[in-house]
Amino acid sequence: MSIGTSRPLPDTATATSPPKGALPGRAVARAVAARVATGLSAVLVVAALLLPDRVERLTPGAFTRLPVEAVGGAALLLVLRPGARRVVAVLAGTGLGLLTLLNLLDMGFRSVLARPFDPVLDWVLFDDAEAFLRDSLGPAGATGVVVGAGVLVVALLVSMALSVVRLSRAVVRHRAAVTPAILVSGTAWMVCAALGAQVSGAAVASRGAADAVTARVGQVRAGVADREAFAREAAVDAFRDTPADRLLTGLRGKDVLFVFIESYGRSAVQDPEMSPRIGAALADGSRRLGAAGFSSRSAFLTSPTTGGGSWLAHSTFASGLWIDNQRRYRDLTSGDRLTLTGAFRRTGAWRTVGIMPGVTRAWPEGRFYGLDHVHDSRNLGYRGPKFSWTPVPDQFSLAAFERLEHGRPGRGPLMAEIILTSSHNPWAPVPTMLPWDGLGDGSVFESVKKAGKDPKEVWKDADRVRDEYGRAIAYSLNSLFSYLERYGDDDTVVVLLGDHQPVPTVTRDRLGRDVPVTIVARDRAVLARTSGWGWQDGPKPGPGAPVWRMDAFRDRFLTAYGPR
Repeated sequence: MSIGTSRPLPDTATATSPPKGALPGRAVARAVAARVATGLSAVLVVAALLLPDRVERLTPGAFTRLPVEAVGGAALLLVLRPGARRVVAVLAGTGLGLLTLLNLLDMGFRSVLARPFDPVLDWVLFDDAEAFLRDSLGPAGATGVVVGAGVLVVALLVSMALSVVRLSRAVVRHRAAVTPAILVSGTAWMVCAALGAQVSGAAVASRGAADAVTARVGQVRAGVADREAFAREAAVDAFRDTPADRLLTGLRGKDVLFVFIESYGRSAVQDPEMSPRIGAALADGSRRLGAAGFSSRSAFLTSPTTGGGSWLAHSTFASGLWIDNQRRYRDLTSGDRLTLTGAFRRTGAWRTVGIMPGVTRAWPEGRFYGLDHVHDSRNLGYRGPKFSWTPVPDQFSLAAFERLEHGRPGRGPLMAEIILTSSHNPWAPVPTMLPWDGLGDGSVFESVKKAGKDPKEVWKDADRVRDEYGRAIAYSLNSLFSYLERYGDDDTVVVLLGDHQPVPTVTRDRLGRDVPVTIVARDRAVLARTSGWGWQDGPKPGPGAPVWRMDAFRDRFLTAYGPR
């Protein structure tokens, strides 16, 4: 075939080009991806604006409302110059990310402590949370959780800032469509606000983010004012200058034990689901103590905290000041306030000690509390297993107190602060009572732990959590009653109390913040000094028992047992 008669080769560019008006495949994919990214950015921003601060409000209805911040933000972005628009978008996105983080923290704090997160006072609690994780999961597990949380926080802030920047560009690019949408949305918001329209019990016209910012500003101001108010309260102390020979004269020669049971709250003795088990333990303890010659009287104290923060309750009880946040606690423990335990030391008539199985490292606050010596988890002689968070079972802690202090030959009177931690969250596995003579170094508890329940399984069901909580409180009470039955004598005086109510999973936000308090003694003269208090007989306070604020106890106790 001659060259002249051959057909021309097809035009490659013409053959592979799409029809007029179509985009190449990659360009189509990029356009679709851009639209998806913009849509996801809008979802993320609107969800953040509507995110509630309580787990129970986290419902689909919460995200079907109209946030005024979105309407106002879009209008603002339209009128700003390009440079200012970028700056405002980045700042707004970062701020919205921080607000989302605070709302998530609120959810966690309300679920555990039944209060919102305080952005001024609560950051220090993350040190305690990290210590809790380290004790529960080990150093590697705690590090993994902390690193993971840090990555999520950074990702949240960055993604929120990028989302707002992307939406700002989209708003300007589609100005013609966005402007009437803003007018319609703004009008709809005002109409819904005027009519009080609601969906799932929440206002359709939402301004939750704006209200949250206002509330945070108020928290900051309140935190600053609270410090000044606390300084004025702490300056008043009726017992600051009381001479040593006029302190606690009604208890001279006695061994006085202040025993805290972790999470022992009013719910333990009044909630119908738990009170039968715990009531049976208290009734049995009353019978056994009575047979050993002991009598008791009980009431309630209102704790400054709930769900956690035991140190706030301990310091309130000891100092006679209301310590309901970390700054108050730090200011208190850095001062020289006379504590209830410190009053015993001032007299020179008692050796003052602490049994602190939950303390796993240096605890300088021991000096503030006036304790001559602190026995913590590292020197109680325990070589057995941990029971979830609890480093030492209560029975062993009491046995260690007997071995290290109370049972020593030739000793003088003791004042001891004893913390029983086996009823600490998560309440599984729960130890069981063993023969006192067979505790050894605690290794015998290995089999007890293996027979216990897995906390991860327990916490899948709120009813099981409440059941295990009841078992844990009953174990702590039985440990103490058995100890008094075996080792108590005519000179033994015990003040038994809870530190706070358990978490809302157990309480279901019922019965407030009260905790039981009981005085136990064999010497009738000791209880006679409390006859004017109106407390009820026995170790179980009834619904009508007197209720004091916990910070009132120090002064009433020092007054009752001072000179007549």
